Amino acid sequence: MKKKSILPLVTVTMLATALLGGCANKTESTTTSEATPTEAVKEGNSYAGQTISGEVTEIDGDTISMTPEGEEDDISFTVNDDAEITREGMGQPPEMSGDGSSNTPPEMPDGEAPSGNDGQSGDSSSDSNTPPEKPDGEAPSDNSGQSGDSDSDSNTPPEKPDGEAPSGNGGQSGDSSSDSNTPSEKPDGEAPSGNGSQSDDSSSDNNSDSNTPPEKPDGEAPSGNAPGGDMATSTDASLTDIQVGDTIQVTFDDDGTVTAIVISNGNAGGGAPGQPGGGNSGGVESYDAVSEYTTDADVDGETFESTGTDENAIHVYDGANVKLNNITVTRSSEESSGGDSSSFYGVGAAILTTDGQTTITNCTITTDADGAAGAFAYGDGTLYISDSAIRTTGNTAGGIHAAGGGTLYAWDLDVETDGNSSAAIRSDRGGGTMVVDGGTYTSNGTGSPAVYSTADIAINDAALTANGSEAVCIEGLNSLRLYDTDLTGNMSDDSQNDCTWNVILYQSMSGDSEVGNSTFEMDGGSLTAKNGGMFYTTNTESTFILNDVDITYADDNDFFLRCTGNNNQRGWGTSGSNGADCKFTAIDQDMEGDVIWDSISQLDFYMTGESTLTGAITDDETYAGNGGDGYCNVYIEKGSTWTVTGDSTLTNLYCAGTITDASGKTVTIVGTDGTVYVQGTSSYTITVDSYSTSVDTSDAESTTSFSDYAVTQP
Repeated sequence: MKKKSILPLVTVTMLATALLGGCANKTESTTTSEATPTEAVKEGNSYAGQTISGEVTEIDGDTISMTPEGEEDDISFTVNDDAEITREGMGQPPEMSGDGSSNTPPEMPDGEAPSGNDGQSGDSSSDSNTPPEKPDGEAPSDNSGQSGDSDSDSNTPPEKPDGEAPSGNGGQSGDSSSDSNTPSEKPDGEAPSGNGSQSDDSSSDNNSDSNTPPEKPDGEAPSGNAPGGDMATSTDASLTDIQVGDTIQVTFDDDGTVTAIVISNGNAGGGAPGQPGGGNSGGVESYDAVSEYTTDADVDGETFESTGTDENAIHVYDGANVKLNNITVTRSSEESSGGDSSSFYGVGAAILTTDGQTTITNCTITTDADGAAGAFAYGDGTLYISDSAIRTTGNTAGGIHAAGGGTLYAWDLDVETDGNSSAAIRSDRGGGTMVVDGGTYTSNGTGSPAVYSTADIAINDAALTANGSEAVCIEGLNSLRLYDTDLTGNMSDDSQNDCTWNVILYQSMSGDSEVGNSTFEMDGGSLTAKNGGMFYTTNTESTFILNDVDITYADDNDFFLRCTGNNNQRGWGTSGSNGADCKFTAIDQDMEGDVIWDSISQLDFYMTGESTLTGAITDDETYAGNGGDGYCNVYIEKGSTWTVTGDSTLTNLYCAGTITDASGKTVTIVGTDGTVYVQGTSSYTITVDSYSTSVDTSDAESTTSFSDYAVTQP
């Protein structure tokens, strides 16, 4: 890895850098020279006037070396006493959190985890249509093993598999290639057994002090919050608080001097795309549960109450197959902390399954504690829940939740959450599979989308509503597919955000999701935005598929699609190279609003069938830094229509359909070289690099079917 030296101070330390085999070795400081700030910038600080993020690789006194996100070369810079150094705090929790120093996500099952790409690139390849795997055969049948009461004091749930954790590197760079969007496989081999002598009951009060949850990956879990609401509070820090492996954000003034460093929690900002908020990134030593099941059991008509700090009401593990029918579960605690341990591992959830199968039918689950999700599937846990009601009021307390490779199937639920960072359908670090068929899912808090996806999620015939947040957030190599579903969002404006959106596909660089292609598919149903623009993608590869969706726009309707870089206030990549690589396919779809792109992004926009777009297509370089080689290609099939509402700029236009303005007048199409391809009568002009009336839409996406994901209800 190469190392570039940035020399931002009037008095600078000249670092001798030896390049050997592509790796840099910094020697001792050898000379000191005087330089004006301008000369220092000329010496190589290409980041003057910018804020960049990256991982600290070396610290030598007051000199820091780091790898900027999306780049291969290290840079080094000297920090003087005037630089302001702070550590991100948690503030109002969105759906991501913690206070760790490492950007290491949890290890994926089966040995080595797939490595993330270096963010995104000019050429991306991703098979994003791979559905989550169904369980083997039909829905698992009841186990016939013994049931009884476990009174064990070595109640050990499964450890996380060994192996390398996936890298969550970032920013856009290089070619990124991802073969599939296949969810995490479960660990191979038998699940670790809990110690436990069997007794007559399968449920017991937990007085265990060795009820060990899955181990966290090496190093502290990264932290950070997510986009969209109140910015997280910060605490003062010093140079000695910065450690190798930390993710930091460095601000240079126009002369190249370091003016501020933020020791990042992974994401900056609070209250938006559903990530865990609140600290506790250091892991947990034990699960405490009121009732534990390590052997098969059928439970009917009982009541479970939990009031302990960060405890579960029910914990199923050690391969048990447990049926819960007509039960009532309540969980309340003012002392519970929520945060990463709850979001990543299920600490404090009302019902938690970490290894085994839990089937929940006709139940009522009510929680009033931070981190108290309703039903949580983790690791080797599979949870089936149907015809049940869930209410949560605490922060970081989702309705139904999967993480660490867990699997959750739901039918006809009534779910409502009131807390911040509490998506009604929620997933987190390590991902998993969630399949939802029918029901109503409502979130009311800030930073609480109806669906927050760091997993592979498919939803059919449901009503999804976010009253205080965007409707959907998808991060990294994950997917959300909606079939005949009604989706509504209402995100508030926030000065920390570049824009306001209803659906966001992005990469936060927190380590909570593998870098790769985010997929949003919507087939039928309705989509409503009550504020801001509709679709936003930044700092990721992304795929959108819309087929005959009934769309209602906000009064302001800032944009239909925004595919651009961002200002990096929230740590999403490196300024000037954090655009998006997006494929957008509209099938028989009516669309209104502008399509916005920039030169550090790549957009292929397909209009197929009888699709319509009413709006302009514009190049907005606000967050593109020095620009790049990005493009916007538009493909309009015969039968599709673009109604132009303003002067437009794109790269290549392929049109076998119709292009007019709102009055039906022909729009002029001119080349950047002055070629007039179409002389129109409208006042609007479309500027292109090239134009053709021949259209090839073979690379456009097609819809999938919910039957690819559905399983038989047990």
